Amino acid sequence: MARSPFNAESGGILRWPGGVARCALGRSGVTLAAAKREGDGASPVGLWPMREVYFRPDRLERPVTALAVEPLTPEAGWCDDPASPLYNRPVRLPSPLSHEKLWREDHIYDLIVVLGYNDDPVVPGKGSAIFLHLARDDYSSTEGCVACARQDLLSLLAAARPGDTLEIIGRDIP
Repeated sequence: MARSPFNAESGGILRWPGGVARCALGRSGVTLAAAKREGDGASPVGLWPMREVYFRPDRLERPVTALAVEPLTPEAGWCDDPASPLYNRPVRLPSPLSHEKLWREDHIYDLIVVLGYNDDPVVPGKGSAIFLHLARDDYSSTEGCVACARQDLLSLLAAARPGDTLEIIGRDIP
């Protein structure tokens, strides 16, 4: 599987009309969407619609954006179980399915943009929970998402409109 050295340490860049920001990418760099697999730690190269926004109402005010916005609750999760019909979909916790908790103690999921990767249609095992979320202070790599600073994400959301996309670009991918 082709991997790119373009990752958080080599300076991921996020661009949108009127803005540019540093970003973190997957711990395995980036990969072609056709090669993406659940748990591989790679961000999928491609153009992905920004579907909806989640935020922690106990930590942030509702973000200003034209995109659909929902407050998170402590029961918010995201299914990463390829055998489930709920794969790559939100789930309510507790859940017996393999899942990711969206209500986290660290602050990286205080603001989440769900990217339209592997969602129309969902293909089991091709990767789930590809989000644009908040970066850690050191911009360390993600598990396959894109992450940027809070103010940068708020600026991007203020400019975003329904149907807008985010492009994940890598270097050295054939």
